[in-house]
Formats: sequence, C-alpha cells, structure tokens
Amino acid sequence: MELAELQEASPEWGVAAFLDVETTGLNPWRDEVIELSIYLFAFDRASGRIQGILGHYTGLREPACAISPGAARVHGITKDSINGRSLDDAMVEALVARAEFLIAHNAGFDYSFVRKLFPSVERKVWYCSMNGINWRKKGFPSKGLQNLLRAHRIGAGTAHRAGDDVRSCLMLLSQMNGQGVTYLLELLQGRKFKAGPSAHSPQSAGGQTS
Repeated sequence: MELAELQEASPEWGVAAFLDVETTGLNPWRDEVIELSIYLFAFDRASGRIQGILGHYTGLREPACAISPGAARVHGITKDSINGRSLDDAMVEALVARAEFLIAHNAGFDYSFVRKLFPSVERKVWYCSMNGINWRKKGFPSKGLQNLLRAHRIGAGTAHRAGDDVRSCLMLLSQMNGQGVTYLLELLQGRKFKAGPSAHSPQSAGGQTS
C-alpha cells in the first residue's frame, strides 16, 4: 500500500492522526522529546482502510537535558545534531485539532511526553496499536514495532526515527487480520487507551517494547 497524499477527505471518511516521539530517556518527568512526527490520515469508517495522508509534520527539538546513552543507542540522535532546533508548535497543534482521535505504538509512553508540550492532546481519544491489538494471540511472539514490521514484511526505513516509524505503523494498520479485517478497524473496535496524568510505559526511548 502506498500512502498517497490527499487534498481533502471524503465526507464518509474519518480523520485521525498517528504520532511518535523520540526522547532523551524513559522518564517523562525528567526526560524530554527530541523528535516528533505526526501524520494526519483519512480512513473509511466501514472498512478501516486507510485512504491517504492529509498532512504531516516531523521535527527535531533541542532539549534542556542531556540525551541518555541508552536512548542515543536506540535512535542515534546526538545533542550536536539538534542544537538550536525547535518544533513547529502551530503545525503540530493544527494537525492534532483536525484529528478525531490519536494513535501511537505504546500510547502510554508517547502520551506522557507529548502532553507536556501540547496539553490539547489530553482532550483527544487515544488508541494504542501495541496493546490495543492482541498480537500474541495472533501468533506473533512480540508486539514491538520492528518485530511486527518484519513479520509482515514491511520495510521499516530507519528504525526508531519518528517519521519512519509513523509511516511504517500506518502500513501495518492497513494490513488485514486472519478474518479479513484491517488492523485499524480491529483497533477501533477494541478498547481505547486510558490516558491519565501519570500514564506512561517506559519500555524504550522510542516508546516501543519487545
């Protein structure tokens, strides 16, 4: 599936956003976002098929704290490479505002970091593509993104970089389960992520687990 760019969504389609962050470490109270990517996409409400991309943004941000060695090993982002960089807050807020709901792979992790920069995300419904689908029941030994991508033969691009991870996740959600239902529709028919002030799942600096 190619993620085509769309000018506008059809009235019968829904509009949602998938986001991902890379961070200086695992602790949302001490660590910070250094990369954020958000893709606004249209989907068919009946089938869950992703129709295309309505807008997207990926940006880097210089943090006030150091990047932990463990985090740097995961995403490869160095302090020197992001000196003086900042996110386009208006762009992020505009994409969030247009989305009916937000999705992330390990939503607890991403939510706990993003809400500090963009409190508007607290008013959105969130879904978790890692825990909202029972991947292990389907026979996948791991619910980590990179493992799921390999199992579905989806090219990962640069692993643990926000933009490539978001695009890969959308490709994953466009796939069909054993019953011929898209993973996106299965996700939306299941439980929502329960967001809260302390919601986080510190599994990795990119918000993924194995």
